[in-house]
Amino acid sequence: MLEIQALSKHFVSGRGHISALTDISFSVEQGKGVILAGRSGSGKTTLLNCIGALEVPDSGAVVYNGVNICTLSPRQRTLFRRRQVGFVFQAGNLLPWLTVAENLQFPLELNDIRGRAQQRRIEELLATFSLAGYEQALPAELSGGESQRIAFARAIAHQPALLLADEPTASLDSSNGRQLMELMFSLCRTQGTILVIATHDQELMAMTDTVMALIDGRMEKKP
Repeated sequence: MLEIQALSKHFVSGRGHISALTDISFSVEQGKGVILAGRSGSGKTTLLNCIGALEVPDSGAVVYNGVNICTLSPRQRTLFRRRQVGFVFQAGNLLPWLTVAENLQFPLELNDIRGRAQQRRIEELLATFSLAGYEQALPAELSGGESQRIAFARAIAHQPALLLADEPTASLDSSNGRQLMELMFSLCRTQGTILVIATHDQELMAMTDTVMALIDGRMEKKP
């Protein structure tokens, strides 16, 4: 269970004091998905970063299985991200100098999954995403849809408890975007992963029962 409790985050910039998040609260059960909907600047990415332990909120709590990750030490938060969280970014963010297999290998190595177990997992992921035979391809040789599928495969390679996706279909056409999201929701249900997606894509919003609308860092409606 993921619980967001009265979360607030503020920044000071050249534009003055910015309230990125104000008193955000909701919860998500294992195997469920939630969409954070809102325009650019609404606070979606900041909220994802707080959930994924990339940023620490000014107040409130992010509680996963009874543990408030906001109170963990920097090293403990790093370990939490490494072991429990998978990230999917808008641009994929594959390492361009590594092959497809090496990109998938990266999170497995970080989590001490090596040898035959590592190879089996890479083969399994490539088969699941219909990319068998792409092991030696470089990211520059992939289409946009293929790159984003590999990015998703990398994000779930170590079977994280939380999968956080920031505008994952923004660079894809509608067909590739829908296929990717259908696969994402299906895998999360079967593996019991919590899925949190930040998007303004109306088609994605129709694929889940839980949509949180953010406007200027505030939650406007709850499921």
